[in-house]
Formats: sequence, C-alpha cells, structure tokens
Amino acid sequence: MEHTRDTVWTGRRRGLLLAVFALATMSVEALVASPTRADPRRDGAAVNRRGDVRNLPAALRERLGEIARRPHTFQPITAFSEAPDPSQLFQYYLLDTNNFQPNVFTAKIPGINETAIPTAANAANGGLPTIGAVRVVIEPKPGLPTDPADPGAFIDMFTDVSGLFVINNESGWYEGWMISDVRVPPVAPPRPDGTAQWATITQEDADAIAALGTGQNVTGNFFTFDGNPPRTGIATDVFPVPGLQPNILPHPVSIGTFNAQQQSDVHAYWEFNRGTNWIFPHYELPFTGGVPGTFAAGLQYDVSSRIPGSGPEGVANDKLVYGDNPDDPRDPDRTEAADPAQKEFRNRFIPSALDQEVLLSAFVRIRSFRREVTDPGMRLLLAFAHEIARVDQNGDGVISFNEADINGTSDGLSNRRLYLPPQAFNRFAITREINDGMLAPRFAPSQRAYVATGSVVLVQPSVPASFPQDADNR
Repeated sequence: MEHTRDTVWTGRRRGLLLAVFALATMSVEALVASPTRADPRRDGAAVNRRGDVRNLPAALRERLGEIARRPHTFQPITAFSEAPDPSQLFQYYLLDTNNFQPNVFTAKIPGINETAIPTAANAANGGLPTIGAVRVVIEPKPGLPTDPADPGAFIDMFTDVSGLFVINNESGWYEGWMISDVRVPPVAPPRPDGTAQWATITQEDADAIAALGTGQNVTGNFFTFDGNPPRTGIATDVFPVPGLQPNILPHPVSIGTFNAQQQSDVHAYWEFNRGTNWIFPHYELPFTGGVPGTFAAGLQYDVSSRIPGSGPEGVANDKLVYGDNPDDPRDPDRTEAADPAQKEFRNRFIPSALDQEVLLSAFVRIRSFRREVTDPGMRLLLAFAHEIARVDQNGDGVISFNEADINGTSDGLSNRRLYLPPQAFNRFAITREINDGMLAPRFAPSQRAYVATGSVVLVQPSVPASFPQDADNR
C-alpha cells in the first residue's frame, strides 16, 4: 500500500512539474510571438534602471524610456564601457522631424507623393512620430586623453530611433551625420601671400561679410550667406518654400549607415576618433543637381570623388593606382599598421577641420582668397585644391593617414588642428540614402533627404553612462 501511495504521489508530482514547465514554456513562446503582450511601462522602467542609463540627464533618460515603451524589436542599445572606469556622457542629441522643412520622406507633398504609401518617417507603428536619441560618451582608457576635445580621445556614439521603416530597394540605407555649422572665425593678420592664416579671416574679410544683411557675420556667430540671422528652413504645409531654405554653412561627418528592424526601430553604434572624424569631399556639391540652376543645366553627376584627388581644379590621379583594386579593396579602416606603407592611402575624405578651412576660403574669406573669382561653385573647387595642397606632402591631392597623423605637422603647424572636437558638431541628422555611388546629393539642398534631426546638448560635468567592461577593449 505504501508503495502504491509513493507511486501515485511521484506520478502526481511529475505531472505537476510537467504542467508547470509546459505553462512556463507556453508563456515564453507567447511573449516572443506576441510582443504586444509585454507591458510597455515595464520596458520603459527597465531601461531607465539600467546602469548605462540611470545617471543620464532627465530629458535623455525619458526619451530612451519612451522609445522602449513603443513597439520595438530591440530596446535602446546597451552601452558597455571599454575601460576600467565607466564611459562618460558629455553630450547628446534628441531627434525628431520638427525643425526642418517637410520633404518626401517625412510628409505627403501635393503633386509629388500624396498618393504614394509613406515609407520613411512619421508613418510606422500606426503613424507615431519619429523620435530618436544619440548618446556621445568618452572612453577613459588608460594612457589616452580624457578630454573629448583632444583628437587622440576615443569616443563612442549610440543611436536609437523609433519609427523608421526598413528601406527595401537599391541597397538603400539610413545614414547618420554629425553636422557642424561654420562660425565666423577671429580676425588675424594675413600670411605673407595675403591669404588668411589657419582658422582666421583678415580684417578685409571681416569688413566685407559684416556688411551683408543685418550684420549677423561677426566673430563667434554662425556664418550666413545673406548676413541675416540663421534660418533653419522650417515650413509647415508647403514644399518648397522660396526663402525658407537654410542660409547657414554646414559640413557633416558621417557616423555610418544602418537600416530599420521589423518593428521600425533603428539602433547603431559608431566610434568617433582621429580615423573617422573625416568629411566627404565638398567639390562634389556643385554636381549634385541641388545647387540652383545645376540640375536644369545637366551638371548632375559630372564630377565624382570615386577616384581620390583634389578635385577638378586640383590633382587628378590614375584610377589603376588610386581606384578600388579588387585584389586590394580600398579600406578606410586601415588606419594603423606596423608597416606605414600598409596604411590606406586612397582616401576620399579629408579631416573635418581641414574641410572647414575649405569652406572658409570658398565662402567667408571673400577678400583674402581669390577675390577675382565670384562664382560660388568655382570658388569651392579652387578652395578645395588650395587647402589640400597645404597639408598634402607628396603632391597627389589626397590626404593619407600618415599625412594627417595627429603627432605630425603640416604647413608649419601641428596636425591636431586638422580635427574638429565633437562639441563643434551642433546638430545631428539622419538621411535616407540610395546606392547611387555619390555621398553629397542628399546635402544639396541640405534638408531634402532628412528623416530626423536634433541639436546638441552639452553635459557638464559629464556623467557615468555605461555598464561594466565588454569583451573587446580595443
């Protein structure tokens, strides 16, 4: 009889355990299959409790929580430290679609796409507005700078966006951009040849640009082409609006490409350092079709930077040497090698502060640089060749990693000057791209391909913003 009772109890216990296991399995499977059963409040609260989030400024923490409370495939990226001490958040961007002119990727434009199915921003998840956040942190690695303005510092960037559809055709992608709007530099005596010194303008330049418009163009202010207060290009219900295009002078560093997940959320990681703080060659801009009159004149695509060089008014190189060799593919990440000859030399981009010099010479130094040339497109081509030549040491019109080494010099100055600090990038934008072989078209005019943007918020003092170390501390 005891044996019978033991047998019955054992069977009942086994059955109970199997039932509990089956119920638990069914619950997990149901949760995975039906994400709507998850409590969105719980997801938001969980993200806010994370070690890489809980110390962040309130506005940033709330935005990450809001993204986590929406439909998502993945929660906002976990930021792992890559040093013994926590990474430090020193700036961030909150993104939305509010502060730029509506375009075909953010709105229905009468006569262009009002009958088409929206496929980009403000359309996913039942029409929820597209929002995002970008966290910028410094890695306090032993032996490396802890000042993010030092070009030798290692900086991580984490991008999270809610509400962007996946791009299907022509290998399309979204691309993130850190944007620096050029400010009027200080006045200094000219070089012996009459041109302005690095990061300065002459008194003659200053007088000429200050006389434009309402006097916006004085040292420290954002430079504007018309001399009036900065204009962002905001419009609410029509497209395009003459006079509402931006009048500022921007230049962007790409933070790389990404696509959306099934629930229309986007997550991207990027490293900002001396090897990535480079900008595409602006001599492409007059050939994008976006500069007034150029599309109708058939100038679009007439010039491309696919063979590195200093542009139509500079050095043109042999594509067999500087092109993308199938047996030795061009690798812009090959920035370090024991043998310097193995560093990539076929660079198309140039360091960010050198790009700013190009723009200063083309548009701000209107007296000290080639005053006899008044066509903006030609001034840009001439300025690119001129400024590249000051840093280019072998005369090939290309800035190699060796020539831009932060420990080296060029034109009698330290190469550290060639890189803008992350704090100089006052805006962030995401664009919708297609694989047409050019990088510049979406920036001429500069907001026609935006899907989200936001302004920088500096965090002083910085705050801890990471979990303990990850497995790869390069």
